[in-house]
Amino acid sequence: MCILVFDMKKRLTILTFLLISNSIWASFIYVPMSNDNQKNHLKAYGIVYYSLEAGLKSKWLLNYDGGAFLIENNKLIENECKIRGVSYQIISDAKSQLILQEIASPSSNQDAVTLEKAPKIAVYSPKDKMPWDDAVTMVLTYAEIPFDVVYDKEVLEDKLLLYEWLHLHHEDFTGQYGRFYGSFRTAPWYIESKQRAEKLATKLGYRKVSEEKLAVAKKIRDYVVGGGFMFAMCSATDSFDIALSAEGVDIAEAMFDGDASTPNYQSKINYNKTFAFKNFSLIKNPTTYEFSSIDMTRKRKIPKTSDYFNLVEFSAKWDPVPTMLTQNHTVLVKGFMGQTTSFERNTIKSNVLVLGENKVNREARYIHGTKGKGMFTFYGGHDPEDYTHRVGDPKTELDLHPTSPGYRLILNNVLFPAAKKKKQKT
Repeated sequence: MCILVFDMKKRLTILTFLLISNSIWASFIYVPMSNDNQKNHLKAYGIVYYSLEAGLKSKWLLNYDGGAFLIENNKLIENECKIRGVSYQIISDAKSQLILQEIASPSSNQDAVTLEKAPKIAVYSPKDKMPWDDAVTMVLTYAEIPFDVVYDKEVLEDKLLLYEWLHLHHEDFTGQYGRFYGSFRTAPWYIESKQRAEKLATKLGYRKVSEEKLAVAKKIRDYVVGGGFMFAMCSATDSFDIALSAEGVDIAEAMFDGDASTPNYQSKINYNKTFAFKNFSLIKNPTTYEFSSIDMTRKRKIPKTSDYFNLVEFSAKWDPVPTMLTQNHTVLVKGFMGQTTSFERNTIKSNVLVLGENKVNREARYIHGTKGKGMFTFYGGHDPEDYTHRVGDPKTELDLHPTSPGYRLILNNVLFPAAKKKKQKT
């Protein structure tokens, strides 16, 4: 009996020693995100998302090595890095502590944010979307980040409550069919898409597409106010706010909804109902491929060779959210066009943060704000790696752009809802 007790004590001592040793020598997967050290920035986000799904601890090292990631070491993640072509290093616990100490220094504009849970993602998109229609869908697929596609029926049935993050496809929430009437009203695809929209509105119990789209916009508004994260690009940005501001006012002409618009409708626009924009003027000519004075597309006088925008620097320790949203391996990002390319500074509300801007042209490209308990981000332009994407153009092959700074901004938005919430500093 004494020998058995001794053996058990000995085994417990050895086990305790092994556990302590394992803690001392624990290692981490370090994913650099600088221009020199990472060969596939876009797929790196997918690695982090995958690790969160697997229940592994992760940290986002803001303003450190291009916004690097520190992931609890696991052979599964290491193998995925190799398979997906993501640059990584295995570092010791001691090395990771030195990095975190350096970041924690009050003199550094850096911070380490704990990532807790992979957000469940929804992409608001029509079922007939073509491959080239949406940069977000393309980059999520390329990064191997899972998402569900929802549209009007799901939104109106409150299915958004199942998700932490929502992207708005390049939608026209005003019911004017993207303002393509002037150039494409006889094109088969335009006629068919209009008919589908009208059929869907009728099926969902609405008299007009504009009324149905407003109902959808209000549901999305409520989702954000209740604590959701919303990201929108191109025409989904300004048309969303315009639809909310025109509640109860008919701003669509007869070719869009079968009846005349409300007389003097500009005077009835309510800017208090919008997320980001104020004091904008609506474009009344229905053949003009533009919604309002918010967008800078027709006002821009910038040649492609010099079309860039700067990312704004924020305090990582005091403003972690905008810092996360602007993580990149460059502060200078190539510009790109869209139906809504950029935002007129004078139409942006004072409580909305400008994250990316072209100061010379006085335009904002990338903005962020809060609404109720939730947050929203608007990103101007259609495709960060296709300067003037046109109807029918082939989709962008992201294998050719694995380090795209413009696409990184999209993935920052996908990942930041996973961050552990900090108490507001005062």
